[in-house]
Amino acid sequence: MDIQTKKLHFVQEVLRIKDEKLIDKLNNILKKERKKKLEEELKPLSRETFDNMIDEAESDSKNNRLTSAGALKKDIDSWS
Repeated sequence: MDIQTKKLHFVQEVLRIKDEKLIDKLNNILKKERKKKLEEELKPLSRETFDNMIDEAESDSKNNRLTSAGALKKDIDSWS
């Protein structure tokens, strides 16, 4: 079963629930799992990594490897 099918089945089951406490429990589980996932993804940068990112950004600026906000907006507008 693919992820979309699993989500659809899950939503259908949730819609059948009449017990508000159970809905609250499921909601709390979802919040906790999202928070845990976010904390796993948002690990602090080391000083060395941060410094390297700054150096790369400065190099991009000096070598004209930038995209202006206006050009980016124009590109995005052309997508639709």
